Amino acid sequence: MARRSRGKEGLVNCDSCGRRVPRDKVVELPARVFLSTDMKTADDVRYIGFRPMKYCPSCGKHKHIYEKKKNMAQRKRKQGY
Repeated sequence: MARRSRGKEGLVNCDSCGRRVPRDKVVELPARVFLSTDMKTADDVRYIGFRPMKYCPSCGKHKHIYEKKKNMAQRKRKQGY
């Protein structure tokens, strides 16, 4: 198996808007996945698992997943961390 080249980040698609973003800028959030055999009632759920949803920074801010670093630092200071 070949090694990855250094200094080159892979690109990932945003699950919300489809934008191509470098992997280190992506916001990951685990989301539940339900697979069932009966699609109308979803009574017979076969599999419940987690899939990492990947969002670009603009979608992450729009969906209130995270906010600016400055605001996060102020909130931590208020909480006493």
